[in-house]
Amino acid sequence: MSSLCREVITLQLGHYSNFAGTHWWNLQDASLSYDPESPPGEIQSDVVFREGQTLGGHVTYTPRLIAMDLKGSLRTLRQEGSLYDAGKDTSAVTWDGSITMHEESPPAKNSFLEDLDKLDKGEILAEADFPSSSQPQCSAGSLSVDTVNSHLARVHKSYRLECSVKVWSDFLRIHLHPRTISVIHQYNHDGEAHRLEAFGQGESLLQGSVLEELEDRLHFFVEECDYLQGFQVLCDLADGFAGLGSKVTELLHDSYGGRGILTWGLLPVSHPDSTPVKDLYRLLNCTLGMVHMASHSSLFCPLTLRGGLGRRPSSPTTFTHLSYDPSLWYHSSSVLALALDTLTAPYRLRNNSVPMWQLADDLTVSGRKVVAAYGAVPFPMMHGSSLPDALSTYADVLPWRPLSGCVEAGDGRCYGQWATLKGFEGQKLIRLDPWLSELHRGASAFDIRRVAPSFLSQGPEVSDYQEALEQLRLLARCYRDDSRGVMRSSSEEEDDD
Repeated sequence: MSSLCREVITLQLGHYSNFAGTHWWNLQDASLSYDPESPPGEIQSDVVFREGQTLGGHVTYTPRLIAMDLKGSLRTLRQEGSLYDAGKDTSAVTWDGSITMHEESPPAKNSFLEDLDKLDKGEILAEADFPSSSQPQCSAGSLSVDTVNSHLARVHKSYRLECSVKVWSDFLRIHLHPRTISVIHQYNHDGEAHRLEAFGQGESLLQGSVLEELEDRLHFFVEECDYLQGFQVLCDLADGFAGLGSKVTELLHDSYGGRGILTWGLLPVSHPDSTPVKDLYRLLNCTLGMVHMASHSSLFCPLTLRGGLGRRPSSPTTFTHLSYDPSLWYHSSSVLALALDTLTAPYRLRNNSVPMWQLADDLTVSGRKVVAAYGAVPFPMMHGSSLPDALSTYADVLPWRPLSGCVEAGDGRCYGQWATLKGFEGQKLIRLDPWLSELHRGASAFDIRRVAPSFLSQGPEVSDYQEALEQLRLLARCYRDDSRGVMRSSSEEEDDD
């Protein structure tokens, strides 16, 4: 058990990776608690978030993140963000003549982003701003931020983001640090010309100003970490970002040896501009990217809802209790982000966390660095039931579905495996505490020196036997609902008896 904060730096390389990353950061933001009276959560948010201060002295809490994308991919989002805006500096203007200014109208924000702007500016959302509400009107002085957030949550369906989201910044609800976003101006996000389509294009990018900018951003985030455990890299596999990701992971491997590098290669189910030639390019990018990034990472895991990684995949992954549109990046990336939230939980826990290197070592046996992910969204386990009971209802087909484009091996071969369940707080996976406690009571009910003296003549001393009984009693305590694996003092335990 340890509450030591081992920081992680996140890199998102490519548009689809930023889609999944945005969902993932929105999830992290939703789990934050600003109430000093509430108990700390199971996830230690400081692992991936950093605390800073604006020019006006306001405390900020932003992701420890570097996000790279192409020119034209941000729409309404400013590259430098808005937290550290010092305003326009007009002191250098010396021209006394007339000035004609031509400005292009910025893209219109959707209603979700407009409401977030109202929150940032301290404006109170009036009831008229919501499509429907049965709540009474509240004055500006009496409506708290929590009330406004509850309003936003209640009318979330009215935003219809599936119809309005064009880029990942259209649904980003958190502020970013000015050193987070890095735009690659050599290639365009839209259009037919100057597209980042091939592996070699991405490889050749990491030099000159692009390399210097990335190294500067890395140094900034690394130097403010006390116990950096490693990097989590989200990288597009289908386009030239596969080549860029190969060079980025190589840079991390060479510059920060000994740190964990967990790389997640992301693929959407479909592309809106598919042609036979582009599909061939995507296959080649995926092949080269997987080989190179795996060699420079502690662990490499493809993440996709496609039915396979080839040019003619089978039907997309389906879930019994989840309905989504595979053709929408906004939908498919949200499922992968939910999976990432669980997959990355072991090294973000406040107590009993597992470092990145240990997670990678347990899964990458004998140099097998490519791993596959499976998930059940949601996991079919009723409240109050145990994991064995839930799994026993599935005879031949287990509830989790492939999240890496590959089916589970029929012969059941497995070199290493991690299983993480989230959302079952306060439930026991298996009832071990009554069984262990009963064993302790039975062994403690008699004096072994009187009942079975010959047993001691062949082995342990009486003190060793009594010590073993005490260890058994403490072990049984570890499986209680309220202990969460924490050893308690004898006085605390006696109070419970």
